[in-house]
Amino acid sequence: MSLQSICVFCGASPGAQPLYRQAAESLGRHLAEQGLRLVYGGGAVGLMGVVADAALAAGGEVIGIIPQSLERAEIGHQGLSRLEVVDGMHARKARMAELSDAFIALPGGLGTLEELFEVWTWGQLGYHSKPLGLLDVGGFYSKLGDFLDHLVAERFVRSQHRAMLQLGDSPGELLQTLRQWQPSAAPKWVDRHPD
Repeated sequence: MSLQSICVFCGASPGAQPLYRQAAESLGRHLAEQGLRLVYGGGAVGLMGVVADAALAAGGEVIGIIPQSLERAEIGHQGLSRLEVVDGMHARKARMAELSDAFIALPGGLGTLEELFEVWTWGQLGYHSKPLGLLDVGGFYSKLGDFLDHLVAERFVRSQHRAMLQLGDSPGELLQTLRQWQPSAAPKWVDRHPD
């Protein structure tokens, strides 16, 4: 799969451990070195600012999308290639998805998870056929992976839909996995008949 723009979801906080910052720096730098445009939430704080600054420092193109209501809270990054201020969160997510060929989640909180799960749901419903990945920094997403496998075992998620979300320990590994990903022709729903 040809990738030109990667949307990165991540925290507006730096998190508790230095390895989260290191992973954000590594991802931003790697995207720029690969000639991939970074699309993200437009903030200058936390991991959002780190991934953007690293991509910019390595000569990359960075597009930020930030809601007007969060421009102060997340401190809209003024040094980007382009910063778009939109009306709200729905517009932010739609615009990030529109500009991106794939999605990667770094460590983050509720907003990161919400963005990831919404774009994943859009893929399940057939609204797009773009790959998604988790950068599993220090096992950050391992328990989430276990829970997602539990959803498959309990027949709330099809295995084909679970496979839409790839996992990688390094930016290079994850990007290679996303490039090789092929969409499934799985039906949208798991089971319409009660047992």
